[in-house]
Amino acid sequence: MENEELGERGGFAGSSVVKASTNGAGLPPPPANLRPKLVFHTQLAHGSPTGRIEGFTNVKELYAKIAEAFHISAEEILFCTLNTHKIDMDKLLGGQIGLEDFIFAHIKGTKKEVEVLKSEDALGLTITDNGAGYAFIKRIKEESVVDKVKVICVGDHIESINGKNIVGTRHYEVAKMLKELDKGVTFTLKLVEPFKAFEMLEPRKGAKSGGEAKIGTGRGTLRLRSKGPATVEEVPTEFEEKAIKKVDDLLESYMGIRDTELAATMVEVGKDKKNPDEFAMALDETLGDFAFPDEFVFDVWGAIGDAKDGRF
Repeated sequence: MENEELGERGGFAGSSVVKASTNGAGLPPPPANLRPKLVFHTQLAHGSPTGRIEGFTNVKELYAKIAEAFHISAEEILFCTLNTHKIDMDKLLGGQIGLEDFIFAHIKGTKKEVEVLKSEDALGLTITDNGAGYAFIKRIKEESVVDKVKVICVGDHIESINGKNIVGTRHYEVAKMLKELDKGVTFTLKLVEPFKAFEMLEPRKGAKSGGEAKIGTGRGTLRLRSKGPATVEEVPTEFEEKAIKKVDDLLESYMGIRDTELAATMVEVGKDKKNPDEFAMALDETLGDFAFPDEFVFDVWGAIGDAKDGRF
Protein backbone atom coordinates (compact mmCIF):
# COMPACT_ATOMS: atom_id res chain seq x y z
CA MET A 1 0.00 0.00 0.00
CA GLU A 2 4.79 0.25 2.13
CA ASN A 3 1.97 4.71 0.35
CA GLU A 4 -1.33 4.11 -0.84
CA GLU A 5 -4.27 5.45 -0.61
CA LEU A 6 -2.94 5.44 2.86
CA GLY A 7 -3.13 2.93 1.62
CA GLU A 8 -0.90 4.01 0.93
CA ARG A 9 2.16 2.43 0.65
CA GLY A 10 0.93 1.52 0.30
CA GLY A 11 0.92 1.59 -2.03
CA PHE A 12 -0.28 0.57 -0.23
CA ALA A 13 2.77 1.86 1.39
CA GLY A 14 2.26 0.14 0.50
CA SER A 15 3.50 -0.45 2.11
CA SER A 16 3.99 -2.08 0.59
CA VAL A 17 -0.03 -0.71 1.25
CA VAL A 18 -3.63 -0.10 -1.11
CA LYS A 19 -2.57 0.86 -4.55
CA ALA A 20 -3.42 4.39 -5.64
CA SER A 21 -5.98 4.22 -8.41
CA THR A 22 -5.08 5.10 -11.96
CA ASN A 23 -8.77 5.37 -12.78
CA GLY A 24 -9.27 9.06 -13.39
CA ALA A 25 -13.03 8.66 -13.35
CA GLY A 26 -12.91 7.73 -9.67
CA LEU A 27 -15.47 4.96 -10.03
CA PRO A 28 -17.08 3.65 -6.82
CA PRO A 29 -16.54 -0.01 -5.85
CA PRO A 30 -18.72 -2.31 -7.93
CA PRO A 31 -21.77 -4.02 -6.42
CA ALA A 32 -21.07 -7.30 -4.67
CA ASN A 33 -22.57 -9.39 -7.46
CA LEU A 34 -20.04 -7.99 -9.96
CA ARG A 35 -16.93 -8.56 -7.88
CA PRO A 36 -14.49 -11.39 -8.64
CA LYS A 37 -15.70 -14.68 -7.15
CA LEU A 38 -12.31 -15.65 -5.74
CA VAL A 39 -11.80 -17.38 -2.41
CA PHE A 40 -8.64 -16.89 -0.34
CA HIS A 41 -7.47 -18.68 2.78
CA THR A 42 -6.40 -16.68 5.80
CA GLN A 43 -5.13 -17.04 9.37
CA LEU A 44 -4.18 -14.70 12.19
CA ALA A 45 -0.38 -14.55 12.16
CA HIS A 46 0.00 -15.45 15.84
CA GLY A 47 -2.11 -18.58 15.35
CA SER A 48 -5.74 -19.38 14.54
CA PRO A 49 -7.94 -21.75 12.57
CA THR A 50 -8.00 -21.18 8.80
CA GLY A 51 -10.71 -18.89 7.46
CA ARG A 52 -12.04 -18.38 3.95
CA ILE A 53 -12.75 -14.90 2.57
CA GLU A 54 -14.11 -13.57 -0.73
CA GLY A 55 -15.94 -10.65 -2.30
CA PHE A 56 -13.53 -7.79 -1.43
CA THR A 57 -12.24 -5.18 -3.86
CA ASN A 58 -9.83 -3.08 -1.75
CA VAL A 59 -7.69 -3.39 1.36
CA LYS A 60 -10.27 -1.97 3.77
CA GLU A 61 -12.87 -4.47 2.56
CA LEU A 62 -10.26 -7.25 2.85
CA TYR A 63 -9.61 -6.30 6.48
CA ALA A 64 -13.36 -6.25 7.14
CA LYS A 65 -13.70 -9.77 5.70
CA ILE A 66 -10.78 -11.06 7.79
CA ALA A 67 -12.23 -9.41 10.91
CA GLU A 68 -15.60 -11.00 10.24
CA ALA A 69 -14.00 -14.42 9.81
CA PHE A 70 -12.24 -14.23 13.18
CA HIS A 71 -14.81 -12.16 15.12
CA ILE A 72 -12.48 -9.23 15.74
CA SER A 73 -12.59 -5.54 14.85
CA ALA A 74 -11.07 -4.53 11.51
CA GLU A 75 -9.25 -1.74 13.40
CA GLU A 76 -7.24 -4.43 15.20
CA ILE A 77 -5.48 -5.46 11.98
CA LEU A 78 -2.12 -3.74 11.50
CA PHE A 79 -1.05 -5.34 8.20
CA CYS A 80 -1.03 -8.64 6.32
CA THR A 81 1.76 -10.78 4.94
CA LEU A 82 1.55 -13.32 2.13
CA ASN A 83 2.57 -16.96 2.63
CA THR A 84 4.34 -16.38 5.94
CA HIS A 85 3.19 -15.70 9.49
CA LYS A 86 6.45 -13.87 10.22
CA ILE A 87 6.84 -10.09 10.28
CA ASP A 88 8.60 -10.18 6.93
CA MET A 89 8.56 -6.79 5.23
CA ASP A 90 9.41 -8.40 1.89
CA LYS A 91 6.13 -10.33 1.99
CA LEU A 92 3.72 -7.50 2.80
CA LEU A 93 0.32 -7.63 1.18
CA GLY A 94 -0.14 -4.59 -0.99
CA GLY A 95 -2.24 -3.95 -4.06
CA GLN A 96 -1.82 -7.41 -5.59
CA ILE A 97 -2.51 -10.88 -4.22
CA GLY A 98 -1.47 -14.04 -6.05
CA LEU A 99 -4.46 -16.28 -6.68
CA GLU A 100 -2.78 -19.04 -4.67
CA ASP A 101 -1.46 -16.80 -1.88
CA PHE A 102 -2.28 -17.51 1.78
CA ILE A 103 -3.02 -14.34 3.78
CA PHE A 104 -1.75 -13.90 7.36
CA ALA A 105 -3.20 -10.99 9.37
CA HIS A 106 -1.04 -9.36 12.05
CA ILE A 107 -3.12 -7.73 14.79
CA LYS A 108 -2.36 -5.13 17.44
CA GLY A 109 -0.22 -6.24 20.36
CA THR A 110 1.68 -4.34 23.02
CA LYS A 111 1.52 -0.55 23.15
CA LYS A 112 4.68 1.29 24.05
CA GLU A 113 5.85 4.88 24.46
CA VAL A 114 9.44 5.71 23.57
CA GLU A 115 11.55 8.86 23.90
CA VAL A 116 14.16 9.32 21.19
CA LEU A 117 16.98 11.86 21.04
CA LYS A 118 17.40 12.99 17.44
CA SER A 119 21.18 13.11 17.59
CA GLU A 120 21.56 12.99 13.79
CA ASP A 121 19.66 14.56 10.90
CA ALA A 122 18.51 11.14 9.68
CA LEU A 123 16.72 8.75 12.03
CA GLY A 124 17.26 5.68 9.86
CA LEU A 125 13.57 4.83 9.50
CA THR A 126 11.66 3.79 6.39
CA ILE A 127 7.89 4.19 6.68
CA THR A 128 5.08 2.41 4.85
CA ASP A 129 1.36 1.94 5.54
CA ASN A 130 -1.23 -0.79 5.70
CA GLY A 131 -3.70 0.55 3.16
CA ALA A 132 -6.20 1.57 5.82
CA GLY A 133 -4.65 4.50 7.65
CA TYR A 134 -1.91 2.91 9.78
CA ALA A 135 1.68 3.99 9.12
CA PHE A 136 4.29 1.55 10.35
CA ILE A 137 8.04 0.93 10.30
CA LYS A 138 9.22 -1.10 7.32
CA ARG A 139 12.96 -0.76 7.75
CA ILE A 140 15.49 0.36 10.36
CA LYS A 141 18.94 1.19 9.07
CA GLU A 142 21.76 -0.49 10.94
CA GLU A 143 23.73 1.75 13.32
CA SER A 144 21.19 4.55 12.88
CA VAL A 145 19.63 6.68 15.65
CA VAL A 146 16.56 4.44 15.86
CA ASP A 147 18.56 1.21 15.58
CA LYS A 148 20.14 2.07 18.91
CA VAL A 149 16.71 2.26 20.56
CA LYS A 150 16.14 -1.49 20.75
CA VAL A 151 12.52 -1.24 21.88
CA ILE A 152 11.58 0.15 18.42
CA CYS A 153 11.07 -2.67 15.93
CA VAL A 154 10.25 -3.32 12.30
CA GLY A 155 6.47 -3.74 12.02
CA ASP A 156 5.63 -1.25 14.79
CA HIS A 157 2.65 0.98 14.00
CA ILE A 158 3.35 4.67 14.73
CA GLU A 159 0.25 5.87 16.57
CA SER A 160 1.42 9.34 17.58
CA ILE A 161 4.40 11.71 17.41
CA ASN A 162 4.88 14.09 20.35
CA GLY A 163 1.28 13.46 21.40
CA LYS A 164 -0.20 14.16 17.96
CA ASN A 165 -2.33 11.25 16.75
CA ILE A 166 -1.32 10.36 13.19
CA VAL A 167 -3.76 7.52 12.48
CA GLY A 168 -5.11 8.19 8.99
CA THR A 169 -2.08 10.29 8.01
CA ARG A 170 -0.39 9.22 4.78
CA HIS A 171 2.92 7.52 5.32
CA TYR A 172 4.89 10.01 3.25
CA GLU A 173 3.51 12.75 5.51
CA VAL A 174 4.59 10.79 8.59
CA ALA A 175 8.09 10.41 7.10
CA LYS A 176 8.16 14.17 6.46
CA MET A 177 7.09 14.93 10.05
CA LEU A 178 9.92 12.80 11.42
CA LYS A 179 12.44 14.30 9.02
CA GLU A 180 11.49 17.85 10.03
CA LEU A 181 11.99 17.26 13.76
CA ASP A 182 14.84 19.44 15.04
CA LYS A 183 18.23 17.82 15.51
CA GLY A 184 19.30 17.64 19.14
CA VAL A 185 15.72 17.49 20.45
CA THR A 186 14.08 14.55 22.22
CA PHE A 187 10.71 13.47 20.81
CA THR A 188 8.12 10.91 21.89
CA LEU A 189 6.66 8.08 19.83
CA LYS A 190 3.63 6.02 20.78
CA LEU A 191 3.92 2.68 19.02
CA VAL A 192 1.85 -0.48 18.73
CA GLU A 193 3.73 -3.65 17.93
CA PRO A 194 2.14 -6.65 16.19
CA PHE A 195 0.86 -9.37 18.52
CA LYS A 196 3.31 -12.27 18.61
CA ALA A 197 2.89 -15.84 19.71
CA PHE A 198 5.73 -17.04 21.94
CA GLU A 199 7.32 -19.16 19.23
CA MET A 200 7.36 -16.16 16.86
CA LEU A 201 9.63 -14.03 19.02
CA GLU A 202 12.93 -13.44 17.25
CA PRO A 203 15.92 -11.09 17.62
CA ARG A 204 15.44 -7.84 15.76
CA LYS A 205 18.45 -8.55 13.60
CA GLY A 206 16.35 -11.26 11.98
CA ALA A 207 14.22 -8.64 10.21
CA LYS A 208 15.00 -8.56 6.52
CA SER A 209 16.20 -5.39 4.86
CA GLY A 210 16.63 -6.55 1.30
CA GLY A 211 14.59 -5.82 -1.80
CA GLU A 212 10.98 -6.60 -2.46
CA ALA A 213 9.86 -10.13 -3.07
CA LYS A 214 8.04 -11.10 -6.23
CA ILE A 215 4.34 -10.36 -5.84
CA GLY A 216 2.11 -13.39 -6.05
CA THR A 217 2.74 -17.11 -6.42
CA GLY A 218 -0.20 -18.01 -8.67
CA ARG A 219 -0.35 -17.66 -12.43
CA GLY A 220 -2.46 -14.55 -11.95
CA THR A 221 -3.03 -11.90 -9.29
CA LEU A 222 -6.02 -10.08 -7.87
CA ARG A 223 -5.22 -6.38 -8.15
CA LEU A 224 -6.87 -4.22 -5.51
CA ARG A 225 -7.65 -0.56 -6.16
CA SER A 226 -8.72 2.29 -3.90
CA LYS A 227 -11.31 3.25 -6.52
CA GLY A 228 -12.88 1.12 -9.19
CA PRO A 229 -13.15 -2.67 -9.38
CA ALA A 230 -10.58 -5.25 -8.40
CA THR A 231 -9.30 -7.07 -11.46
CA VAL A 232 -7.58 -10.39 -12.13
CA GLU A 233 -4.36 -9.76 -14.07
CA GLU A 234 -1.24 -11.59 -15.17
CA VAL A 235 1.75 -11.70 -12.85
CA PRO A 236 3.89 -8.57 -13.47
CA THR A 237 6.34 -8.90 -16.36
CA GLU A 238 10.09 -8.97 -15.77
CA PHE A 239 10.30 -5.38 -16.99
CA GLU A 240 7.57 -4.28 -14.58
CA GLU A 241 9.13 -6.10 -11.64
CA LYS A 242 12.55 -4.53 -12.23
CA ALA A 243 11.10 -1.06 -12.78
CA ILE A 244 8.88 -1.30 -9.68
CA LYS A 245 11.84 -2.37 -7.54
CA LYS A 246 13.99 0.52 -8.79
CA VAL A 247 11.21 3.10 -8.34
CA ASP A 248 10.57 1.78 -4.81
CA ASP A 249 14.28 2.28 -4.07
CA LEU A 250 13.96 5.87 -5.32
CA LEU A 251 10.94 6.44 -3.07
CA GLU A 252 13.00 5.38 -0.09
CA SER A 253 15.95 7.53 -1.13
CA TYR A 254 13.93 10.70 -1.76
CA MET A 255 10.99 10.38 0.65
CA GLY A 256 11.89 7.87 3.35
CA ILE A 257 9.07 5.52 2.38
CA ARG A 258 8.73 2.16 0.66
CA ASP A 259 5.53 1.36 -1.21
CA THR A 260 5.47 -1.20 -4.00
CA GLU A 261 1.90 -0.28 -4.93
CA LEU A 262 2.78 3.38 -5.35
CA ALA A 263 5.83 2.35 -7.36
CA ALA A 264 3.66 0.07 -9.51
CA THR A 265 1.28 2.95 -10.21
CA MET A 266 4.16 5.16 -11.34
CA VAL A 267 5.50 2.44 -13.63
CA GLU A 268 2.03 1.89 -15.09
CA VAL A 269 1.66 5.63 -15.73
CA GLY A 270 5.07 5.90 -17.37
CA LYS A 271 5.52 2.73 -19.39
CA ASP A 272 3.78 4.06 -22.53
CA LYS A 273 4.88 7.72 -22.29
CA LYS A 274 7.24 9.08 -24.95
CA ASN A 275 9.18 11.72 -23.01
CA PRO A 276 9.71 12.98 -19.45
CA ASP A 277 7.40 15.98 -19.85
CA GLU A 278 4.52 13.75 -20.91
CA PHE A 279 5.28 11.44 -17.99
CA ALA A 280 5.43 14.35 -15.49
CA MET A 281 2.05 15.65 -16.63
CA ALA A 282 0.43 12.21 -16.38
CA LEU A 283 2.01 11.65 -12.96
CA ASP A 284 0.66 14.97 -11.72
CA GLU A 285 -2.84 14.04 -12.88
CA THR A 286 -2.70 10.65 -11.18
CA LEU A 287 -0.66 11.35 -8.04
CA GLY A 288 -0.64 15.13 -7.74
CA ASP A 289 -1.18 15.03 -3.96
CA PHE A 290 2.37 13.81 -3.48
CA ALA A 291 3.99 16.91 -5.02
CA PHE A 292 7.02 14.91 -6.15
CA PRO A 293 10.17 17.02 -6.74
CA ASP A 294 11.24 17.41 -10.38
CA GLU A 295 14.55 15.63 -9.78
CA PHE A 296 12.72 12.60 -8.40
CA VAL A 297 10.30 12.49 -11.35
CA PHE A 298 13.21 12.66 -13.79
CA ASP A 299 14.99 9.80 -11.98
CA VAL A 300 11.82 7.69 -12.04
CA TRP A 301 11.49 8.30 -15.78
CA GLY A 302 15.10 7.21 -16.20
CA ALA A 303 14.52 4.07 -14.13
CA ILE A 304 11.51 3.08 -16.24
CA GLY A 305 13.55 3.64 -19.41
CA ASP A 306 16.48 1.60 -18.06
CA ALA A 307 14.13 -1.28 -17.21
CA LYS A 308 12.57 -1.15 -20.69
CA ASP A 309 16.01 -1.29 -22.30
CA GLY A 310 17.26 -4.07 -20.02
CA ARG A 311 20.00 -1.96 -18.46
CA PHE A 312 19.51 -3.55 -15.03
